[in-house]
Amino acid sequence: MDMRKVVVSGLALLSTGIMLSACGNGGGTSSEGKTEIEFYNQKKEMQSTLDEIIKDFEKENPDIKVNFTNVPDGATVLKTRISSDDAPDVINVYPQNNDFQEWAKDGVFKDLTENDYLDNLKEGAAETYAINDKIYSVPLTSNAWGFFYNKDKFEELGLETPKTWAEFEQLVTEIKDKNETPFALSLTQSDAWTLNGYHQLAWATTNGGFEGANDALVRSPKGAIKTSNADFKNVTKELDLLSGNGQKNASGATYDDAVAAFAKGDALIFPNGIWALPAVQNQEPEFEIGMFAYPGQKEGEELTVGAADLALSIAESSENKEAAEKFVEYMTSKEAMQKYYDVNGAPTSVMSVDTEGKFPEMQGVNQYVFTDQQIVWLQKEWTSEETFHHMTVEYVNSGDKDKLASNLNNFFDTMK
Repeated sequence: MDMRKVVVSGLALLSTGIMLSACGNGGGTSSEGKTEIEFYNQKKEMQSTLDEIIKDFEKENPDIKVNFTNVPDGATVLKTRISSDDAPDVINVYPQNNDFQEWAKDGVFKDLTENDYLDNLKEGAAETYAINDKIYSVPLTSNAWGFFYNKDKFEELGLETPKTWAEFEQLVTEIKDKNETPFALSLTQSDAWTLNGYHQLAWATTNGGFEGANDALVRSPKGAIKTSNADFKNVTKELDLLSGNGQKNASGATYDDAVAAFAKGDALIFPNGIWALPAVQNQEPEFEIGMFAYPGQKEGEELTVGAADLALSIAESSENKEAAEKFVEYMTSKEAMQKYYDVNGAPTSVMSVDTEGKFPEMQGVNQYVFTDQQIVWLQKEWTSEETFHHMTVEYVNSGDKDKLASNLNNFFDTMK
Protein backbone atom coordinates (compact mmCIF):
# COMPACT_ATOMS: atom_id res chain seq x y z
CA MET A 1 0.00 0.00 0.00
CA ASP A 2 1.37 3.39 -0.99
CA MET A 3 1.72 5.31 2.28
CA ARG A 4 1.12 8.68 0.64
CA LYS A 5 -2.10 10.38 1.63
CA VAL A 6 -5.12 9.79 -0.60
CA VAL A 7 -7.35 12.70 -1.48
CA VAL A 8 -11.05 11.89 -1.68
CA SER A 9 -12.32 13.35 -4.90
CA GLY A 10 -15.70 13.98 -6.36
CA LEU A 11 -14.94 11.24 -8.87
CA ALA A 12 -14.45 8.78 -6.02
CA LEU A 13 -17.81 9.70 -4.54
CA LEU A 14 -19.45 9.33 -7.93
CA SER A 15 -17.80 5.93 -8.28
CA THR A 16 -19.26 4.91 -4.94
CA GLY A 17 -22.74 5.51 -6.24
CA ILE A 18 -22.03 3.69 -9.47
CA MET A 19 -20.58 0.72 -7.62
CA LEU A 20 -23.49 0.46 -5.23
CA SER A 21 -26.05 0.58 -8.00
CA ALA A 22 -24.28 -1.64 -10.51
CA CYS A 23 -22.05 -4.19 -8.84
CA GLY A 24 -23.86 -6.07 -6.15
CA ASN A 25 -21.53 -8.67 -4.69
CA GLY A 26 -20.64 -9.98 -8.14
CA GLY A 27 -22.28 -13.33 -7.51
CA GLY A 28 -24.52 -15.07 -10.00
CA THR A 29 -24.41 -16.71 -13.40
CA SER A 30 -23.55 -14.98 -16.65
CA SER A 31 -25.55 -15.24 -19.85
CA GLU A 32 -22.97 -17.82 -21.01
CA GLY A 33 -23.72 -20.02 -18.01
CA LYS A 34 -20.48 -19.18 -16.21
CA THR A 35 -20.25 -18.60 -12.49
CA GLU A 36 -19.39 -14.94 -11.87
CA ILE A 37 -17.36 -13.53 -9.00
CA GLU A 38 -16.20 -9.99 -8.32
CA PHE A 39 -12.57 -9.28 -7.41
CA TYR A 40 -12.25 -5.89 -5.72
CA ASN A 41 -8.73 -4.46 -6.08
CA GLN A 42 -7.01 -1.61 -4.21
CA LYS A 43 -3.61 -1.99 -5.93
CA LYS A 44 -4.33 0.42 -8.76
CA GLU A 45 -0.71 0.49 -9.93
CA MET A 46 -0.85 -3.30 -10.47
CA GLN A 47 -4.16 -3.30 -12.36
CA SER A 48 -2.74 -4.38 -15.73
CA THR A 49 -0.71 -7.24 -14.22
CA LEU A 50 -3.66 -8.46 -12.17
CA ASP A 51 -5.80 -8.31 -15.30
CA GLU A 52 -3.34 -10.68 -17.00
CA ILE A 53 -3.42 -13.03 -14.01
CA ILE A 54 -7.23 -13.05 -14.09
CA LYS A 55 -7.21 -14.00 -17.78
CA ASP A 56 -4.80 -16.84 -17.01
CA PHE A 57 -7.12 -18.05 -14.25
CA GLU A 58 -10.16 -17.90 -16.53
CA LYS A 59 -8.34 -19.99 -19.15
CA GLU A 60 -7.71 -22.67 -16.52
CA ASN A 61 -11.25 -22.32 -15.18
CA PRO A 62 -13.47 -21.69 -18.22
CA ASP A 63 -16.62 -22.06 -16.12
CA ILE A 64 -15.73 -19.00 -13.96
CA LYS A 65 -15.80 -15.34 -14.98
CA VAL A 66 -13.98 -12.81 -12.76
CA ASN A 67 -15.39 -9.28 -12.80
CA PHE A 68 -12.43 -7.06 -11.95
CA THR A 69 -13.33 -3.90 -9.98
CA ASN A 70 -11.00 -0.89 -9.71
CA VAL A 71 -12.29 2.48 -8.49
CA PRO A 72 -10.74 5.75 -7.28
CA ASP A 73 -10.35 5.87 -3.49
CA GLY A 74 -11.00 2.18 -3.09
CA ALA A 75 -10.88 2.26 0.72
CA THR A 76 -13.79 4.71 0.98
CA VAL A 77 -15.85 2.85 -1.60
CA LEU A 78 -15.24 -0.46 0.16
CA LYS A 79 -16.37 0.93 3.51
CA THR A 80 -19.55 2.18 1.90
CA ARG A 81 -20.25 -1.14 0.21
CA ILE A 82 -19.64 -3.23 3.32
CA SER A 83 -21.82 -0.94 5.43
CA SER A 84 -24.53 -1.43 2.77
CA ASP A 85 -24.23 -5.25 2.92
CA ASP A 86 -22.75 -5.25 -0.57
CA ALA A 87 -19.35 -6.89 -0.02
CA PRO A 88 -17.54 -8.09 -3.17
CA ASP A 89 -16.80 -11.82 -3.40
CA VAL A 90 -12.98 -11.52 -3.23
CA ILE A 91 -11.52 -8.40 -1.68
CA ASN A 92 -8.02 -6.93 -1.61
CA VAL A 93 -8.23 -5.48 1.91
CA TYR A 94 -5.43 -4.66 4.37
CA PRO A 95 -5.62 -6.97 7.43
CA GLN A 96 -3.46 -4.71 9.62
CA ASN A 97 -6.08 -1.96 9.49
CA ASN A 98 -8.57 -1.42 12.28
CA ASP A 99 -11.57 -1.53 9.93
CA PHE A 100 -10.58 -4.99 8.66
CA GLN A 101 -10.29 -6.28 12.21
CA GLU A 102 -13.74 -4.95 13.11
CA TRP A 103 -15.29 -6.38 9.93
CA ALA A 104 -13.74 -9.80 10.64
CA LYS A 105 -15.15 -9.79 14.18
CA ASP A 106 -18.55 -8.81 12.76
CA GLY A 107 -18.62 -11.80 10.40
CA VAL A 108 -18.07 -9.94 7.12
CA PHE A 109 -15.36 -12.36 5.94
CA LYS A 110 -15.28 -16.12 5.48
CA ASP A 111 -13.12 -18.13 7.89
CA LEU A 112 -10.20 -19.46 5.81
CA THR A 113 -8.32 -21.19 8.64
CA GLU A 114 -8.67 -24.77 7.37
CA ASN A 115 -7.84 -24.10 3.72
CA ASP A 116 -4.98 -26.22 2.34
CA TYR A 117 -3.71 -23.40 0.12
CA LEU A 118 -2.43 -21.59 3.23
CA ASP A 119 0.36 -24.19 3.14
CA ASN A 120 1.63 -22.42 0.01
CA LEU A 121 2.58 -19.44 2.19
CA LYS A 122 5.60 -18.93 4.41
CA GLU A 123 5.10 -20.08 7.97
CA GLY A 124 3.26 -17.54 10.08
CA ALA A 125 2.40 -15.20 7.19
CA ALA A 126 -1.37 -15.61 7.54
CA GLU A 127 -1.36 -16.25 11.28
CA THR A 128 0.14 -12.79 11.86
CA TYR A 129 -3.26 -11.28 11.02
CA ALA A 130 -5.47 -13.86 12.74
CA ILE A 131 -8.50 -12.60 14.63
CA ASN A 132 -9.38 -14.73 17.67
CA ASP A 133 -7.15 -17.47 16.22
CA LYS A 134 -9.07 -17.54 12.94
CA ILE A 135 -7.64 -16.55 9.54
CA TYR A 136 -9.68 -14.22 7.37
CA SER A 137 -6.93 -12.90 5.08
CA VAL A 138 -4.43 -14.44 2.68
CA PRO A 139 -1.44 -12.04 2.67
CA LEU A 140 0.44 -12.50 -0.60
CA THR A 141 2.87 -9.58 -0.48
CA SER A 142 4.13 -7.08 2.10
CA ASN A 143 5.54 -3.59 2.15
CA ALA A 144 8.61 -2.83 4.25
CA TRP A 145 10.59 0.16 5.54
CA GLY A 146 14.32 0.86 5.72
CA PHE A 147 17.14 3.02 4.42
CA PHE A 148 18.09 3.44 0.77
CA TYR A 149 21.75 4.28 0.30
CA ASN A 150 24.14 5.29 -2.47
CA LYS A 151 26.24 2.13 -2.91
CA ASP A 152 28.74 3.73 -5.26
CA LYS A 153 29.45 6.60 -2.89
CA PHE A 154 29.71 4.25 0.09
CA GLU A 155 32.32 2.22 -1.76
CA GLU A 156 34.21 5.30 -2.92
CA LEU A 157 34.38 6.69 0.62
CA GLY A 158 35.08 3.37 2.30
CA LEU A 159 31.77 3.36 4.20
CA GLU A 160 29.95 0.25 5.40
CA THR A 161 26.29 -0.27 6.20
CA PRO A 162 25.66 -0.39 9.97
CA LYS A 163 24.89 -3.58 11.88
CA THR A 164 24.21 -1.83 15.23
CA TRP A 165 22.89 1.57 16.29
CA ALA A 166 26.35 2.60 17.51
CA GLU A 167 27.72 1.82 14.05
CA PHE A 168 24.92 3.90 12.50
CA GLU A 169 25.89 6.90 14.61
CA GLN A 170 29.51 6.40 13.60
CA LEU A 171 28.52 6.14 9.94
CA VAL A 172 26.71 9.49 10.08
CA THR A 173 29.79 11.08 11.67
CA GLU A 174 32.04 9.63 8.96
CA ILE A 175 29.77 10.90 6.19
CA LYS A 176 29.86 14.40 7.62
CA ASP A 177 33.64 14.21 8.12
CA LYS A 178 33.94 13.50 4.40
CA ASN A 179 31.90 16.65 3.64
CA GLU A 180 28.85 14.75 2.47
CA THR A 181 25.24 15.02 3.63
CA PRO A 182 23.91 11.97 5.49
CA PHE A 183 20.13 12.06 4.93
CA ALA A 184 17.62 13.05 2.26
CA LEU A 185 14.62 14.12 4.37
CA SER A 186 11.18 15.63 3.95
CA LEU A 187 10.42 17.41 7.22
CA THR A 188 7.20 19.15 6.26
CA GLN A 189 3.94 18.28 7.99
CA SER A 190 2.30 17.45 4.66
CA ASP A 191 4.76 14.59 4.16
CA ALA A 192 5.26 13.66 7.81
CA TRP A 193 4.28 10.05 6.97
CA THR A 194 7.76 9.51 5.51
CA LEU A 195 9.32 9.11 8.99
CA ASN A 196 6.55 6.95 10.45
CA GLY A 197 8.67 3.84 9.98
CA TYR A 198 11.72 5.43 11.59
CA HIS A 199 9.86 6.48 14.74
CA GLN A 200 8.01 3.18 15.07
CA LEU A 201 11.22 1.18 14.66
CA ALA A 202 12.96 3.33 17.26
CA TRP A 203 10.34 2.23 19.80
CA ALA A 204 10.39 -1.38 18.58
CA THR A 205 14.16 -1.88 18.64
CA THR A 206 14.36 -0.16 22.02
CA ASN A 207 11.60 -2.27 23.59
CA GLY A 208 12.15 -5.66 21.99
CA GLY A 209 9.69 -5.59 19.10
CA PHE A 210 6.01 -5.02 18.35
CA GLU A 211 4.64 -6.13 21.71
CA GLY A 212 7.19 -4.19 23.76
CA ALA A 213 6.69 -1.03 21.73
CA ASN A 214 2.92 -1.10 22.14
CA ASP A 215 3.27 -2.02 25.81
CA ALA A 216 5.11 1.27 26.24
CA LEU A 217 2.88 3.36 23.99
CA VAL A 218 -0.72 2.17 24.06
CA ARG A 219 -0.96 -0.44 26.84
CA SER A 220 0.76 1.60 29.54
CA PRO A 221 -1.25 3.69 32.06
CA LYS A 222 -2.41 7.13 31.03
CA GLY A 223 0.36 9.71 31.23
CA ALA A 224 3.03 7.00 31.53
CA ILE A 225 5.29 8.29 28.75
CA LYS A 226 7.86 10.49 30.49
CA THR A 227 11.09 12.17 29.44
CA SER A 228 12.83 10.39 32.33
CA ASN A 229 11.91 6.91 31.03
CA ALA A 230 14.88 4.94 29.71
CA ASP A 231 13.06 3.94 26.53
CA PHE A 232 11.96 7.51 25.82
CA LYS A 233 15.56 8.70 26.23
CA ASN A 234 16.79 6.10 23.76
CA VAL A 235 14.06 6.77 21.22
CA THR A 236 14.70 10.51 21.22
CA LYS A 237 18.44 9.86 20.94
CA GLU A 238 17.76 7.88 17.77
CA LEU A 239 15.42 10.55 16.39
CA ASP A 240 18.13 13.11 17.12
CA LEU A 241 20.37 11.41 14.57
CA LEU A 242 18.24 13.03 11.86
CA SER A 243 18.32 16.55 13.32
CA GLY A 244 20.62 18.83 11.37
CA ASN A 245 21.81 15.96 9.19
CA GLY A 246 19.49 16.40 6.24
CA GLN A 247 20.01 18.13 2.93
CA LYS A 248 19.81 21.92 2.66
CA ASN A 249 16.27 23.17 3.44
CA ALA A 250 15.14 19.72 4.63
CA SER A 251 12.68 21.36 7.03
CA GLY A 252 10.77 22.71 4.04
CA ALA A 253 11.32 19.75 1.73
CA THR A 254 8.51 17.57 0.38
CA TYR A 255 8.67 13.86 -0.34
CA ASP A 256 9.45 14.62 -3.99
CA ASP A 257 12.24 16.97 -2.91
CA ALA A 258 13.80 14.25 -0.75
CA VAL A 259 13.58 11.72 -3.59
CA ALA A 260 15.31 14.20 -5.90
CA ALA A 261 18.02 15.04 -3.34
CA PHE A 262 18.90 11.38 -2.94
CA ALA A 263 18.73 10.59 -6.66
CA LYS A 264 21.03 13.53 -7.50
CA GLY A 265 23.56 12.41 -4.90
CA ASP A 266 23.01 15.43 -2.64
CA ALA A 267 22.53 13.04 0.32
CA LEU A 268 23.74 9.48 0.75
CA ILE A 269 20.88 7.88 2.73
CA PHE A 270 17.13 8.09 2.11
CA PRO A 271 14.88 6.77 4.91
CA ASN A 272 11.69 5.38 3.38
CA GLY A 273 9.70 2.31 2.37
CA ILE A 274 10.41 -0.02 -0.53
CA TRP A 275 7.50 1.63 -2.36
CA ALA A 276 9.77 4.65 -2.96
CA LEU A 277 12.18 2.76 -5.24
CA PRO A 278 10.27 3.46 -8.51
CA ALA A 279 10.17 7.18 -7.66
CA VAL A 280 13.94 7.20 -7.14
CA GLN A 281 14.59 5.19 -10.32
CA ASN A 282 12.40 7.55 -12.33
CA GLN A 283 14.97 10.26 -11.54
CA GLU A 284 17.61 8.12 -13.33
CA PRO A 285 20.29 8.21 -10.61
CA GLU A 286 23.82 7.63 -11.81
CA PHE A 287 24.69 5.22 -9.03
CA GLU A 288 23.74 1.78 -7.74
CA ILE A 289 21.09 1.73 -5.01
CA GLY A 290 21.06 -0.51 -1.94
CA MET A 291 19.05 -0.76 1.26
CA PHE A 292 19.69 -1.67 4.88
CA ALA A 293 17.29 -2.32 7.74
CA TYR A 294 16.87 -0.31 10.93
CA PRO A 295 19.80 -1.28 13.20
CA GLY A 296 19.18 -2.64 16.68
CA GLN A 297 21.24 -2.15 19.81
CA LYS A 298 23.17 -5.35 19.03
CA GLU A 299 24.12 -7.05 15.79
CA GLY A 300 21.33 -9.36 14.66
CA GLU A 301 18.60 -7.20 16.22
CA GLU A 302 17.92 -5.14 13.10
CA LEU A 303 14.24 -4.82 12.14
CA THR A 304 11.98 -3.67 9.37
CA VAL A 305 8.34 -2.68 9.69
CA GLY A 306 5.62 -3.32 7.16
CA ALA A 307 2.38 -5.18 6.56
CA ALA A 308 0.34 -7.08 4.02
CA ASP A 309 -0.13 -5.26 0.74
CA LEU A 310 -1.82 -7.61 -1.71
CA ALA A 311 -4.01 -9.54 0.72
CA LEU A 312 -7.23 -11.34 -0.18
CA SER A 313 -10.38 -12.05 1.81
CA ILE A 314 -13.63 -13.73 0.80
CA ALA A 315 -17.00 -12.27 1.73
CA GLU A 316 -19.14 -14.46 3.98
CA SER A 317 -22.13 -13.18 1.98
CA SER A 318 -20.72 -14.36 -1.35
CA GLU A 319 -23.17 -16.49 -3.32
CA ASN A 320 -20.29 -18.23 -5.08
CA LYS A 321 -17.81 -19.14 -2.36
CA GLU A 322 -16.50 -22.22 -4.19
CA ALA A 323 -15.48 -20.13 -7.21
CA ALA A 324 -14.04 -17.44 -4.94
CA GLU A 325 -11.99 -20.10 -3.13
CA LYS A 326 -10.64 -21.37 -6.45
CA PHE A 327 -9.51 -17.87 -7.38
CA VAL A 328 -7.82 -17.22 -4.03
CA GLU A 329 -6.12 -20.61 -4.23
CA TYR A 330 -4.85 -19.75 -7.71
CA MET A 331 -3.42 -16.50 -6.36
CA THR A 332 -1.24 -18.53 -3.97
CA SER A 333 0.35 -20.40 -6.88
CA LYS A 334 3.72 -19.73 -8.49
CA GLU A 335 2.01 -19.19 -11.84
CA ALA A 336 0.08 -16.20 -10.52
CA MET A 337 2.49 -14.66 -8.05
CA GLN A 338 5.65 -15.04 -10.15
CA LYS A 339 4.02 -12.80 -12.74
CA TYR A 340 3.04 -10.32 -10.01
CA TYR A 341 6.42 -10.37 -8.25
CA ASP A 342 8.41 -9.89 -11.45
CA VAL A 343 6.63 -6.56 -11.96
CA ASN A 344 6.10 -5.35 -8.40
CA GLY A 345 9.14 -6.69 -6.54
CA ALA A 346 7.41 -6.54 -3.14
CA PRO A 347 8.37 -9.46 -0.87
CA THR A 348 5.97 -12.34 -1.32
CA SER A 349 4.78 -14.99 1.13
CA VAL A 350 4.28 -17.53 -1.68
CA MET A 351 7.14 -19.96 -1.18
CA SER A 352 7.30 -21.22 -4.77
CA VAL A 353 8.06 -17.81 -6.28
CA ASP A 354 11.62 -17.45 -7.55
CA THR A 355 13.08 -14.28 -6.00
CA GLU A 356 16.81 -15.08 -6.13
CA GLY A 357 18.87 -12.31 -7.71
CA LYS A 358 15.83 -10.16 -8.44
CA PHE A 359 15.35 -6.59 -7.20
CA PRO A 360 18.79 -6.51 -5.53
CA GLU A 361 18.27 -2.85 -4.57
CA MET A 362 15.79 -3.90 -1.86
CA GLN A 363 17.41 -7.14 -0.73
CA GLY A 364 18.96 -5.58 2.37
CA VAL A 365 15.44 -5.04 3.74
CA ASN A 366 13.37 -7.62 1.86
CA GLN A 367 15.40 -10.46 3.38
CA TYR A 368 13.69 -9.79 6.72
CA VAL A 369 10.10 -9.68 5.47
CA PHE A 370 7.89 -12.58 6.60
CA THR A 371 10.48 -13.41 9.28
CA ASP A 372 10.62 -12.56 12.99
CA GLN A 373 12.72 -9.51 12.07
CA GLN A 374 9.73 -7.78 10.52
CA ILE A 375 7.13 -6.23 12.77
CA VAL A 376 3.68 -5.19 11.63
CA TRP A 377 2.98 -1.46 11.68
CA LEU A 378 2.32 -0.55 15.31
CA GLN A 379 -0.94 1.19 14.40
CA LYS A 380 -2.46 -2.29 14.02
CA GLU A 381 -3.43 -1.75 17.68
CA TRP A 382 -4.14 1.98 17.46
CA THR A 383 -7.37 3.70 16.53
CA SER A 384 -5.56 6.29 14.37
CA GLU A 385 -2.02 7.15 13.29
CA GLU A 386 -1.72 10.47 11.44
CA THR A 387 -1.07 12.52 14.59
CA PHE A 388 1.89 10.23 15.34
CA HIS A 389 3.41 11.21 11.98
CA HIS A 390 3.07 14.91 12.73
CA MET A 391 4.61 14.77 16.20
CA THR A 392 7.59 12.86 14.76
CA VAL A 393 8.48 15.61 12.31
CA GLU A 394 7.72 18.30 14.88
CA TYR A 395 10.27 16.72 17.23
CA VAL A 396 12.96 16.26 14.57
CA ASN A 397 12.62 19.93 13.68
CA SER A 398 12.46 21.25 17.26
CA GLY A 399 14.20 18.74 19.54
CA ASP A 400 11.65 19.56 22.26
CA LYS A 401 11.51 16.41 24.41
CA ASP A 402 8.88 17.75 26.81
CA LYS A 403 6.58 18.55 23.91
CA LEU A 404 7.07 15.11 22.35
CA ALA A 405 6.26 13.34 25.63
CA SER A 406 3.17 15.50 26.04
CA ASN A 407 2.09 14.85 22.45
CA LEU A 408 2.56 11.10 22.83
CA ASN A 409 0.51 11.00 26.03
CA ASN A 410 -2.25 13.14 24.56
CA PHE A 411 -2.39 10.86 21.50
CA PHE A 412 -2.27 7.47 23.20
CA ASP A 413 -4.28 8.35 26.33
CA THR A 414 -7.39 8.52 24.16
CA MET A 415 -6.90 4.82 23.33
CA LYS A 416 -6.40 3.69 26.95
